Amino acid sequence: MKYFIITLNSLLLLTLVSCSDDYLVKTDPTSLVEDEFYQTEEQMAQAVNGVYSQLQDIIHDQWQYNEFITDNTTLHFNVANRGQGPALEAIEYWQINQSTPNITNLYNSYYQALVNINTALSKLEGATFDETAIQQFEGELKFLRAYYYFNLVQYFGDVIIMTEPLDTPEEAWSYARQPVEEVYDLIESDLNAAVSGAPDYGEAAAGRVTKGAALSLLGKVYLTRKQYGQAISTLEQVLPMGYSLLASYEDVFDPANKNHEESIFAVQFQGGNDLGEHSSFIYTFAPRESEGAVIDFPGENGGGWNTPTLDIINSYEDGDLRKEVSLNEGYTNNEGDWVPVPYITKYHHPHSIRGRTDDNWPVLRYADVLLMLAEAINEEEGPTTEAHGYLNQVRERAGLDPLNGLDQETFRDTVLHERRMELAFENHRWFDLKRTRTPQELADFLNAHGQEERDNPTTSRGGIPFTEGDYVFEPYEALFPIPADEILINGDLTQNPGY
Repeated sequence: MKYFIITLNSLLLLTLVSCSDDYLVKTDPTSLVEDEFYQTEEQMAQAVNGVYSQLQDIIHDQWQYNEFITDNTTLHFNVANRGQGPALEAIEYWQINQSTPNITNLYNSYYQALVNINTALSKLEGATFDETAIQQFEGELKFLRAYYYFNLVQYFGDVIIMTEPLDTPEEAWSYARQPVEEVYDLIESDLNAAVSGAPDYGEAAAGRVTKGAALSLLGKVYLTRKQYGQAISTLEQVLPMGYSLLASYEDVFDPANKNHEESIFAVQFQGGNDLGEHSSFIYTFAPRESEGAVIDFPGENGGGWNTPTLDIINSYEDGDLRKEVSLNEGYTNNEGDWVPVPYITKYHHPHSIRGRTDDNWPVLRYADVLLMLAEAINEEEGPTTEAHGYLNQVRERAGLDPLNGLDQETFRDTVLHERRMELAFENHRWFDLKRTRTPQELADFLNAHGQEERDNPTTSRGGIPFTEGDYVFEPYEALFPIPADEILINGDLTQNPGY
């Protein structure tokens, strides 16, 4: 719920407009003031809920940076409107530079959320209410801080580390980027604190951080750092906690079945009301000019973004039950004609109010844990029977035959393929590709995909040719640029090589 949010911009604004004359310093008795808030368990719960609310906003846009940039999705090309060329299309076509506005928005949204987390954590240090509640709040906040920094370090490499609230604008403009290793040290420290402070599975309110979520994310951190033994021992702690695969893949995403046994951590949304907590993913993902043929409201069009590529459509094995749950290859328009524009269906469910869907967004699922375990065991010990078993649990739920006797390299390729199919359009693909390839290997892989799209675009371009730089990926682009505005404001910031 959206209760109490202090953003970096508002904090700086309040400081800049303050006056030194005492008689002008007044406190509005109807307004919340930081020094008068955070005093009770109820107030702290409101502050933590505000942090969760910011996560909603970040997840709403995350597809751009984790799916759209990869071989998983593209766009329903808009011949008539080229306004997104410097923004969203720059991400899809790998034309990102330090002035790309969506990259600036990504960077700012994370640091605005971190300001609120750090403020709330600082207030917990002197809290006098129930110790169990204090530990749970700390666990939730540190999990979210670790999650944000885990994403930031994968997006940008070296980043600014902030663990204390800001008091003045000058502080915000004087931070320098810290090495990747130091960022990961903070991430691991925060997640270990979350493991200790967060409640076990089933003991917290639905959708909140639990010990299982903290262990799952920590295991993913170790996997990313190629610390396979630690990944295995961490992820194995999740297995007996009560999670399990649902029998039906379709049920995993059904809004009527939220926070089920497979859901370890999901961002919560609530449609069907005017509370402002709804999601709207299908409105972004549905084809343009579909005029109610896809979204069941008269005349409703989609944004045409995050469109499944022909490559991912053709990558499903025959009989894979996940395909029809995850995407449609086109739709029948209002005139009864077939329109071959694919779209994502994982977040396409009936809803009562136009624009306000009820779909949660999965961040961590038990299937993800099983596939991470399979990958880590293969890297550490080889393709053991245990590793095959974790892989096959996921395959068999998808209606596919189990695999046995794979060698290490084949198993490595297979588990990455399974992650692509199982977790399609859940914002895992970019980080999976970066984790399993060097920057040069990533460039070679993406350029091959880009050539396929240039030769045979997923959607029609209406006669408009690609530009010379479209779908040309350089190894340095494995990291995003630090936004130009940030470097202009803060002279201590350096730019990533290549930009």
